[in-house]
Amino acid sequence: MTALRIGTRGSKLALIQADFVARLLRSAHPGLVVDRIIISTEGDRDQASSLASGSNVGWFTSALQGALQRGEIDIAVHSYKDLPTKRPDGLVIAAVPSREDPRDAWVSRGNLSLAALPAGAVVGSSSVRRVAQLSVARPDLDYRPIRGNVDTRLAQVASGAFEATVLALAGLKRLGLEGRVSHVFELDEMLPAPAQGALAVECRIDDLVARPALGSIHDAEIGACVEAERSFLAALEGGCTSPSAAYCVLVDGELRLTALVADDRGLRRTRRSGTPEEAAEMGRDAARELLTAM
Repeated sequence: MTALRIGTRGSKLALIQADFVARLLRSAHPGLVVDRIIISTEGDRDQASSLASGSNVGWFTSALQGALQRGEIDIAVHSYKDLPTKRPDGLVIAAVPSREDPRDAWVSRGNLSLAALPAGAVVGSSSVRRVAQLSVARPDLDYRPIRGNVDTRLAQVASGAFEATVLALAGLKRLGLEGRVSHVFELDEMLPAPAQGALAVECRIDDLVARPALGSIHDAEIGACVEAERSFLAALEGGCTSPSAAYCVLVDGELRLTALVADDRGLRRTRRSGTPEEAAEMGRDAARELLTAM
């Protein structure tokens, strides 16, 4: 009987995501045995450093990738937005399953809206992307870093340590916590991080069991959308340290990408459209345009 070992972080959300992938695999391959192995990452151990410091690339993913390369696990499940754009040797993203809602969610004490918060209210966010977009509407708020898992962040808002925070709606929905949401930001209000809501399922390039098994749960349409978003991010990283965002959707066979960069002059957006085969080039074109305009 074939068995595959799935590596995952130990957080409640990560375990739910790994179990989701395991169910997909068992459904596609009856009789397949899928074992879950929990791996501690640097991002889980270090709860003090700011996520916006720029020194945390791979915090939540490199330990899983190392375990894959050493043959300790066969599959790694990541929140795709946590993955660095630079790919490690010998590994491949073999599946991008169905995507959860990519939008951002506002969670506040007393369900106060962003507009209703008093000047100087403390909003917790370690995401420079989110803060840049919130600051356009409310530059008078006090934005401070926040760390911890979803439950911890919600508790910090409930206790009054922060008046509000912004979280990925995907994580809240996977945890069954969407009832805590005060407002869901539409895409014209806040553009998400590239690949937000998507999972990346990784294995070794030469794994003749895991790779074809994962191919059966890959969503090609979501994969193309995420490729456009991630290629935008990768192209930016060579010459831009400004906050960025991107979201792509497939409509009637056409990819439609919206991308954003924030700088001291405000938010700069661009849009691209094309076929799924043109996904990577669309992302690079969008990045080139915004870099030229900066």
